[in-house]
Amino acid sequence: MEINTIKRASKNWVFSTLLLSIVLAWLYYPVISAMVLEWYGNPNHSHGFIIPIISGYFIWRRREDVKQLTMRPTNWGIVLLVGGLITYVLGEMGAAYTTTRISLFFVLAGVILFIYGMPFFKWLYLPFFYLLFMIPVPQYLYEAAAFPLKVFVSNYSVLCLQIIGIPVLREGNVITLKDTVLQVVDACSGIRSLISLIAIGVAYAFISQRAKLKRIILVLATVPIAIFANTLRIVITGILATFYGRETAEGFFHEFAGIAVFMLSVVILVGVGILLTKIGKDGNVDH
Repeated sequence: MEINTIKRASKNWVFSTLLLSIVLAWLYYPVISAMVLEWYGNPNHSHGFIIPIISGYFIWRRREDVKQLTMRPTNWGIVLLVGGLITYVLGEMGAAYTTTRISLFFVLAGVILFIYGMPFFKWLYLPFFYLLFMIPVPQYLYEAAAFPLKVFVSNYSVLCLQIIGIPVLREGNVITLKDTVLQVVDACSGIRSLISLIAIGVAYAFISQRAKLKRIILVLATVPIAIFANTLRIVITGILATFYGRETAEGFFHEFAGIAVFMLSVVILVGVGILLTKIGKDGNVDH
């Protein structure tokens, strides 16, 4: 096919793109609707609602660049499209929800490559792959990560409490104080805020940093930031329980702490980003 600019050649593909979009929307409607319901019903994945918005913002930021791209359709898109559809069928047969959700990205990548080609896909790679954060983490992976995090956070929370002179014992993720017992559950381990913080961290890294290394550092920083904030939450809970009673620790503070911890994590993340911009040279923009 003759190479044309995206703007001019896309007029010839409007009908086929629209038709294909309708077919894919019909095919993946159950998958997408179930995913949205999980965002709504599971606080661990509620960040899914903002992912398409951020992805759309990435597209909007580079909207002028697309006018200069060339259209080079490739038949490799058919390979990805067929592979994605096979993956979808296998996922449906095995009731593997994550598999069917991932298949959507193979299908979309195949469609983009077949209609527009690799230059357009490269232009779209950040907003495209950022949409992967919409997919809820499988429960087995969530639990596998949550348990060691609970033990880690519990251990350092106890260490902090002992340093400030509060008598405390730890057994696994159970913390025993003088008059009460605290159990570090999944929400207190940092895994919930970590999932959302990584998604925000990736977006913030690409927006605030030009150098690739600084972007990587900022994204990696989300892990210790989430752990620190949740350790602080448990330490404060232990202090309140020791000096003001369990009712105070588990009352309003406990309900408010989750939001406060996440906001603190975001503030620290922004601070790290600002610090990185003042260190060294940014170099060229890496889109």
